[in-house]
Amino acid sequence: QVQLVESGGGLVQSGGSLRLSCAASGSVFSIDTMGWYRQGPGKQRELVATITKGDSTNYADSVKGRFTISRDNAKNTVFLQMNSLKPEDTAVYCCNANIKRFRGGAFREYWGQGTQVAVSS
Repeated sequence: QVQLVESGGGLVQSGGSLRLSCAASGSVFSIDTMGWYRQGPGKQRELVATITKGDSTNYADSVKGRFTISRDNAKNTVFLQMNSLKPEDTAVYCCNANIKRFRGGAFREYWGQGTQVAVSS
């Protein structure tokens, strides 16, 4: 089995910062692209940021210059540093990873359960 567990969410004021972490555990042979998604109240899920195994990154326009995605391949962990937070950043944040569980297997997409981020005005 593979599990993705997020941590670091919470309640902050506008302009504040949070750092989210997501660690993959279980039967993990290799991880390709990892990312963060979010879903706010009454909204559809949207992509926030992605990072490849070679550390190439991509961000949604709404978070460019404020959020930074990074990863620690040795620990199978992806991070999201969130600065200058705004009320519109309020959402449940979920991590995503493309994981191969064993050498002869295929990559599959896995999701964490999510962590709540609330930004007050």
